[in-house]
Amino acid sequence: MSFRKVVRQSKFRHVFGQPVKNDQCYEDIRVSRVTWDSTFCAVNPKFLAVIVEASGGGAFLVLPLSKTGRIDKAYPTVCGHTGPVLDIDWCPHNDEVIASSSEDCTVMVWQIPENGLTSPLTEPVVVLEGHTKRVGIIAWHPTARNVLLSAGCDNVVLIWNVGTAEELYRLDSLHPDLIYNVSWNRNGSLFCSACKDKSVRIIDPRRGTLVAEREKAHEGARPMRAIFLADGKVFTTGFSRMSERQLALWDPENLEEPMALQELDSSNGALLPFYDPDTSVVYVCGKGDSSIRYFEITEEPPYIHFLNTFTSKEPQRGMGSMPKRGLEVSKCEIARFYKLHERKCEPIVMTVPRKSDLFQDDLYPDTAGPEAALEAEEWVSGRDADPILISLREAYVPSKQRDLKISRRNVLSDSRPAVAPGSSRLGAPASTTTAADATPSGSLARAGEAGKLEEVMQELRALRALVKEQGERICRLEEQLGRMENGDA
Repeated sequence: MSFRKVVRQSKFRHVFGQPVKNDQCYEDIRVSRVTWDSTFCAVNPKFLAVIVEASGGGAFLVLPLSKTGRIDKAYPTVCGHTGPVLDIDWCPHNDEVIASSSEDCTVMVWQIPENGLTSPLTEPVVVLEGHTKRVGIIAWHPTARNVLLSAGCDNVVLIWNVGTAEELYRLDSLHPDLIYNVSWNRNGSLFCSACKDKSVRIIDPRRGTLVAEREKAHEGARPMRAIFLADGKVFTTGFSRMSERQLALWDPENLEEPMALQELDSSNGALLPFYDPDTSVVYVCGKGDSSIRYFEITEEPPYIHFLNTFTSKEPQRGMGSMPKRGLEVSKCEIARFYKLHERKCEPIVMTVPRKSDLFQDDLYPDTAGPEAALEAEEWVSGRDADPILISLREAYVPSKQRDLKISRRNVLSDSRPAVAPGSSRLGAPASTTTAADATPSGSLARAGEAGKLEEVMQELRALRALVKEQGERICRLEEQLGRMENGDA
């Protein structure tokens, strides 16, 4: 009787990483040398943003994805901060809005022009001031529009409503030491944090309470990271007492013992985890390393399964990860990273090898789209919602991006009904009914607009029906092609 070694079945076992050709890299970028363990890079389906060296203040570069090759030294930057920029994050609900935090103790939110920058951008849409020391961490809420978290070296976490430029929650007594990182859960009801006191905390920001805490999650003194997974578990990276790098998986219901703990190596760079909730794959890259390791998280022991390692010659200064809706579905691309070298940014494509050119349903379940599931006020009132999912089967065409608009509340007249966010521009007064609206000509104009709107709606309904019909036809043709390839027909 022969005993064969049974290899665990996984569709991601053969995932391989491949750097793009030189002419598709972004050359001559002076990546920031500031000593801070952030990714220095943020990317979305339209733009690449990189924190760069700046004399007198802080700046970051925003490039349209198509602007590859050598970047001119005179290329305009976003340069409104008076101290070095430490972290940047694209808004998940608007591909033209980015937040930045800096050593100057402020968080700024910027509206990037649709086709990129043509001149230096110095005026943010809104400045959020509330920290007393440098602000090293920012993270947008995954499902509520205009909700932004910031964490500073004053050990304070602030939650902001960017739409009204107001501070919603101040959590100043939960962290006794420097906060290393913060991660929202899938629906944004909780966040977890890793702290210099070696504790991982799960926090309810609206109640301002500690839901769970694990002291000495990793016993080493070097920086840790903690991220929420889609099923509510917490994945951490850190160091052992002997300074060996570790990964661990925790169940928030029972933080006494990790569900899984793996030791990697004895390098000294902090491990940055990137998580894909659609495939349950975690990509781990260390600052100063020249490799990206990736692991699959499963329901059965040992829970963390090593898949493979992508290695290159050059060490990485930082890393950005493309959201799923920005990937090339036709090439079976399941992740794309933007690796920062000293003077360039190099995209690395992670691919699952498949022979068929058809859409791969198992690789691309519905993924989080750019539409917000909640408004900020709904989230504050206690509502939670999972991300609104979109299918990647049809080439997804995003809706027209809304400009970020700020409506500051007038503190002196709180008795009046609050102005809804997005109703007026920065500093502009709330609109009131004008005399023209009350005249018959105003009502005629409104009737004409209503007629035009109805026409547009009819056209939209006809287009939707056509798209649906074509989608069904494509599915039928794909099924027929599949049967022919399998020899059934």
